[in-house]
Amino acid sequence: MSEESQRRLSEPVRAPDVVLVVGDGLSGTAVQANAIPVLESLIPKLQAAGLRVGPVVVAEQARVALGDPVGALLQARASVVLIGERPGLSAADSLGLYLTWEPRPGRVDSERNCISNVRVGGLAPAAAAAQAAALLTAMFAQRRSGILLDAPAPATDPATPPALPGNGVP
Repeated sequence: MSEESQRRLSEPVRAPDVVLVVGDGLSGTAVQANAIPVLESLIPKLQAAGLRVGPVVVAEQARVALGDPVGALLQARASVVLIGERPGLSAADSLGLYLTWEPRPGRVDSERNCISNVRVGGLAPAAAAAQAAALLTAMFAQRRSGILLDAPAPATDPATPPALPGNGVP
């Protein structure tokens, strides 16, 4: 993160409950196709749950862990990173969501929850938003994330094909 970005994110604001970070990661195509539909569904769900949503941070050449310093600088209680992925290098439009309780530098992957394969032919953006909202509700209730979270079962969406074994790419 650049010094200018760190400075801007450190400006005094009311700490959000949830910060949203959108990054191109391995696929800008995935972000272009899926990030806005996910956010349009997710943000109202978070607001309806009484959560303060921070600014949407957009980053180039981002990685999942970027949510940690962003969340820490904004003093957010949780972060959601929407990032372009390339599972098996076969689905350039696949978006992943990574959710972390109390984001801060040094968090490890086992402290995050992941929703993957958000795309046409995978998990629909609205279904991903519903899963993210359910996970965040559990995180706020249990004050933890990742492998320590007693996560709710994903809601089934009849319009979403079942997950496939292996890398999950249909």
